[in-house]
Amino acid sequence: MDGQWYDMDAGPLVRPYAVTGGRTKPGPHGLRFDLIALVVVDADGADPAGESLLGPEHRALLGLCRSETQSVAELAADADLPVGVVRVLLGDLLEAGHVRVSRPVPPALLPDERILREVIEGLRAL
Repeated sequence: MDGQWYDMDAGPLVRPYAVTGGRTKPGPHGLRFDLIALVVVDADGADPAGESLLGPEHRALLGLCRSETQSVAELAADADLPVGVVRVLLGDLLEAGHVRVSRPVPPALLPDERILREVIEGLRAL
């Protein structure tokens, strides 16, 4: 190919493995980010000067989290990146102290629906 793009409307293409440096798992500890895990920028965690050393995709994720807390799924959609890539990049940001991630509550720890209905009925009775 003479340096032409396959699809002119698509623009330049960067493969996901190039964005993550060939990694498929976030961090050395194999962290796993649920799609509904919430990500927020940690203003106290990292050195702001270190942010300039991050790649453009890392900075894009930080920019999305600065305005409001975002789930992993929302970040992937807004950054137009595959979820697997976002998980790897979030692992980098978490290790560097740039973000905090709150894990979702497991369904087994959520209150029973019956109990919640009883509470609502009790409040209505007041």
